[in-house]
Amino acid sequence: MNDASQAPEWKSLYSGPRGTAVKVLNRVERTDSYLDKVLDSELRSGELSDVDKGLLNEIVHGVLRWQSRLDWVLNGFSHGNFAKSEINVKNTLRVALYQILFLERIPHAAAVNEGVEFIKRIRGDKPAGLVNAVLRNIIRNIEGIRYPDPAEDEVQYLAVFYSHPHWMVKRWLRRMGREETERLMVANNERPGMALRINRLKVDPAIFKKQLSDQQIPFTPSAYIPQFVRVKTLSRIGQMDLFRNGMFTIQDESAALPCLLLDVHPGQRVFDLCAAPGGKTTNLAETMNNSGEIIALDKYEAKLAMIKGSAERLGLHNIHMRAADATTFDDPPADRILIDAPCSGLGTLAKKPDMKWKRDQMDIVKLAATQRALLENASRLLKPGGAIVYSTCTIEPEENEEVVAAFLADHPEFRIDPAGQYVHPDLVAPGGWVATLPHRHGMDGSFAVRFVKNESPSA
Repeated sequence: MNDASQAPEWKSLYSGPRGTAVKVLNRVERTDSYLDKVLDSELRSGELSDVDKGLLNEIVHGVLRWQSRLDWVLNGFSHGNFAKSEINVKNTLRVALYQILFLERIPHAAAVNEGVEFIKRIRGDKPAGLVNAVLRNIIRNIEGIRYPDPAEDEVQYLAVFYSHPHWMVKRWLRRMGREETERLMVANNERPGMALRINRLKVDPAIFKKQLSDQQIPFTPSAYIPQFVRVKTLSRIGQMDLFRNGMFTIQDESAALPCLLLDVHPGQRVFDLCAAPGGKTTNLAETMNNSGEIIALDKYEAKLAMIKGSAERLGLHNIHMRAADATTFDDPPADRILIDAPCSGLGTLAKKPDMKWKRDQMDIVKLAATQRALLENASRLLKPGGAIVYSTCTIEPEENEEVVAAFLADHPEFRIDPAGQYVHPDLVAPGGWVATLPHRHGMDGSFAVRFVKNESPSA
């Protein structure tokens, strides 16, 4: 039988929000695919209702958010057999247990029955019987579930109870201590809200806020950036007139801070060396009032197409796309350069829980080399008196403070320009750079520093 004839059968096997959740989780676990891309593909398929899409989104994020705790419980109630189970069985058990432990509106029996019927459909009666037995045993003993004893093994307890990898817990404990580490992990496990950046080229912020109120969309103003508002959630964003007409962009407040720090002005020449998907690029273009020139770089044309689409929706005309490697890119010098560097992303775990399980410590080391190479090339591409902003969405020193120290040691012609002149002082660390943490600031963890180049060699 060829692939085409198998396709309808494949779709029917993994039908409904729970079956689709297992399919998504299988792919995230088996491949290097990231959750947001895999999930987006399923949500665009049009085979699920809006309610089912909401449940699918909740389940896959929830399972990945709480995977370590779920696996601990399942291993305990399957006498260690869970870890050896086939991937469909593992993810079916995770999906069902997530609903049992975390989704009060779904009856336990419904979560069990859906899981059992799904496994029976794709694996037969025997695996379905095992799934049924494990889940019903958990429900009978739900008040007696035991987690690791923190007095015996602090790292094991924190890693299981707050569902983070051991290596991550260890490094945060060393750096921040127990209380701060727990607060950070609690924040990482919360369902994230959403921040909207108002496009002031298209609408006055006061009018935009009134339009949200008229549409009964609850919001709160940002405590840090005037043109931002926070909402709990938005559904069918792509169909909203406010969005389609370019009135706003979805952007975490932390992602706007490097743009404020860069302090661009109309008429300037600006390089955005790691531009895709374009949130910061379009932010800069709006601030420049469609004047001057922004060169937006990415290695891949397909990613640049995303920026082009956003720019058109937002009514921006001063962005020019270039497919190039930012570590070797060459061009006449710029007034401002933004380096939103590739990083481990460990400040974004609330939104991207799969990153907890995709990353390891070696990624941090490897990424730091790329980050330094980007800064090195940017230093050559900047006009005297110009500014570079280096930013990441991670909280790890090897990618942040240590990169800064190495750059300044090699480049005495640069100095740090204190961030407090450009952003809210509560977001500024003692070193003069921006440093945000989810549990302190209610936004993604991030880092941004502004370097200024001497006007002349003798300066």
